[in-house]
Amino acid sequence: MRHLINWLLSALAVWVVAQFLHGFHVRGVAAALIAALVIGLVNATLGAFLKLITLPLTVLTLGIFWLVINALMLELASVILSPAFHVDSFAWAFWGGIILSLVNMLFRWMAGTNRKDA
Repeated sequence: MRHLINWLLSALAVWVVAQFLHGFHVRGVAAALIAALVIGLVNATLGAFLKLITLPLTVLTLGIFWLVINALMLELASVILSPAFHVDSFAWAFWGGIILSLVNMLFRWMAGTNRKDA
């Protein structure tokens, strides 16, 4: 049940970010739900692999390089889901990734799904 709630909150976060960033586009509720699922799958597979491989660079940049990897994962999800979910450029993906993470964290905190005992 918690995974379903987290997925819905992630979809809501994608939709909210698309409302505030002009380079971040989502066409409807279904597109937001699918985008949240694809972003999660891409981050859990390829994103985790890239973060492991680039760990020395990440340590050297004090974690800033992970923001680049997150932007690349958003770009990949955009390519997979275009035109239902589209990010205009790497810069929009970079800032969208930061804002998406913050909004998603806020929603999960408000819903109480970020706790391990929930």
